[in-house]
Amino acid sequence: MTAPEFSRRFDIRQADGRTEQLSASPAEREALARRFDLVRIDRLEAELVVTRTGEVVDAAGTLCADIVQSCAVSAEDLHSEIREEVAFRFIPARGDLAPDAEIELYESDLDEIEYEGTAFDLGEAVAQSLAIAIDPFATGPEAEAARALLRDEADNPFAALKGKFKD
Repeated sequence: MTAPEFSRRFDIRQADGRTEQLSASPAEREALARRFDLVRIDRLEAELVVTRTGEVVDAAGTLCADIVQSCAVSAEDLHSEIREEVAFRFIPARGDLAPDAEIELYESDLDEIEYEGTAFDLGEAVAQSLAIAIDPFATGPEAEAARALLRDEADNPFAALKGKFKD
């Protein structure tokens, strides 16, 4: 198993109510951009307060990112600024569950991230939150012109052949 592109592992004993500043390096941003099919990530930072209650660790704060993605219609570059409030709960892995066991999940369980041993990966949680915050259908100012071109070609199945043959 390969390490995540933006791994920031913390031991649960470090989770004592302190504020953590996470910032992705240029190489990490480049790798994440490939993973999330972005043109590039210019900035990825998070400021999180990390607290612990027994073996449960909570982290909450703000994720900030500047990304460039392709327009879903015209493929032009779109610059987006993302600012999201995030909250994570890291819990010890439940090793006693059978692979096919039926379990009931409650709404509060959906934001829980399991960890093994005494360490959890705060960076990967931030990266996954970035992925969720990206608009997969973002469109730019040239989108309508591209749609019109596609409509024109769809209305005339021979439009693609126009200019291909000489009289």
